[in-house]
Amino acid sequence: MKSRGRPKADTHPVMLRIPAETLAQIDEARKREADLPTRPEMIRRMIADWLERDRSAIDEE
Repeated sequence: MKSRGRPKADTHPVMLRIPAETLAQIDEARKREADLPTRPEMIRRMIADWLERDRSAIDEE
């Protein structure tokens, strides 16, 4: 497991509120991952996956 420390220099914090139902869905998705990522890591993965699929859809047009 990585130790805590300063975040990467090229990152920015984002604060947001997530409905309880959505948070529960994120937690369920986390449990399906082999490495049980943290909530923030799972959200990063979900966003990265969405961006990749969105980029692929744009490339197909």
